[in-house]
Amino acid sequence: MKKIVFLFAVLSFLSCKKESQEPFGKPEETAIEAKTPEALGKEIFEGKGNCVACHQVDQKVVGPSIQEIAKIYKEKNGDIVTFLKGDSKPLVDPSQFEVMKTNFAITEEMSDEELEALEAYISSNLK
Repeated sequence: MKKIVFLFAVLSFLSCKKESQEPFGKPEETAIEAKTPEALGKEIFEGKGNCVACHQVDQKVVGPSIQEIAKIYKEKNGDIVTFLKGDSKPLVDPSQFEVMKTNFAITEEMSDEELEALEAYISSNLK
């Protein structure tokens, strides 16, 4: 019986020691890196925003290119975030506004940080 208790104590000690040597939290290799607003915006644009379904960087698909969007918003001192919240009129292609309105359900659910990141990504494509 003493051997069993001793063996149990040794195994418990060894298992505790092993855990205490491991770093707390996630290993450094898998740590999430801080993203620039442009990188986050691109991720949203191509991912959960699904903007890429209608907009390409340098060519009109369903909607205008993001280069054209960036150019017009800069020229007219427009606010892309306000537009994506559904609080301003379209500046680029009003004829496509009804199509874009269907996506406001997605953009209205985004945080200000996400919308600002989308704006930063779009503006970063200004030529």
